[in-house]
Order: sequence, then C-alpha cells, then structure tokens
Amino acid sequence: MDQNGWRIESREKRTVGLFESPDPGVEQCLLIYRVQMKTESIQGGAYLEMWCRFPGRGEFFSRGFHHKVTGTTGWASYETPFYLKKGQRPDLIKLNLVVEGAGTAWIRDVEVLQTPLK
Repeated sequence: MDQNGWRIESREKRTVGLFESPDPGVEQCLLIYRVQMKTESIQGGAYLEMWCRFPGRGEFFSRGFHHKVTGTTGWASYETPFYLKKGQRPDLIKLNLVVEGAGTAWIRDVEVLQTPLK
C-alpha cells in the first residue's frame, strides 16, 4: 500500500487485473464497479473496466470512458455500470483498470454494488 492505496505505474498502454469474482450469484440487477482513485501524470487516460463472462455466450464488458482520468488528480470516486437482464447470470466477473499511456494511478476502496431491477 502506498498513499493508502495500491500504486499502479505504467510506461505504456496496459490493462491491470485487480480482482476476479467467480460465481457471483447475480442476475436481473445493476452492478456498479466503484473505486477511489488518484493519478499523477497519466497520459492518454485511465478508466475502469468490468467484464462479465456468461456460460456458452462469452465475455462482455462495460468500460468507464465517461469517467476517464487524465493528468494529475486528487482522490475521487469513479464507477462503471453493467446491466444484467433476467436470466443473465455471469459465472465470472473481472475488475480491471485500463491505463492508456505512461503515468501512475493509486486505487483504494474497490467495491461492487448490486441494485435489483424490476
């Protein structure tokens, strides 16, 4: 832990896998992947990415382009949603950080929230 978070340094574009959750037991809900993040000299941008794998259907993603971070920032909350319809039950959820260029990011307070859909 560095500055109360995980330090992720990048020299080029890369995807950093943070967590995987096998058999999460969710369906017909809104999943929200949320973190606290701060950055230093991020080039290109950094954003959250959540992948859901569905048996027999493959993997699908949600990317937080709308909350892309560039440059140097203080601690702030960032999130990306994933909508699951009735019958959509992922057998694996992956939480990543995508960094599009050189720079440093710090991540803390990683969480996945679930809100039922009607």
